[in-house]
Amino acid sequence: QVQLVESGGGLVQPGGSLRLSCAASESISDIHIMGWFRQTPGKQREMVALISNVGSTNYAPSVEGRFTISRDKTKNTVALRMRDLQPEDTAVYYCNAMRYGSTPFNAWGQGTQVTVAS
Repeated sequence: QVQLVESGGGLVQPGGSLRLSCAASESISDIHIMGWFRQTPGKQREMVALISNVGSTNYAPSVEGRFTISRDKTKNTVALRMRDLQPEDTAVYYCNAMRYGSTPFNAWGQGTQVTVAS
């Protein structure tokens, strides 16, 4: 199945911005859904943003209007632009890829830490 590698995490002050990127090891053209999830210690992993292979997007209410997900089929990457970051956005962010049909998979990256603190 596809391998996913995230990058772009780090420490940012409240109100700041970051851009996460997820590089796939193969073409993402036939991956139906790609997305970003996040997890903090002791809590379940939660969906942040999803994008379909036709460009439809879905966001968690807590990030709607602040985060933007996009995919670049020419580079096989998915990006998450985050602005107006708040301490509650602190988490490990994971890239996810889901393909349906005859050769399905649900793949995860290793995660990248985002810390929002002054």
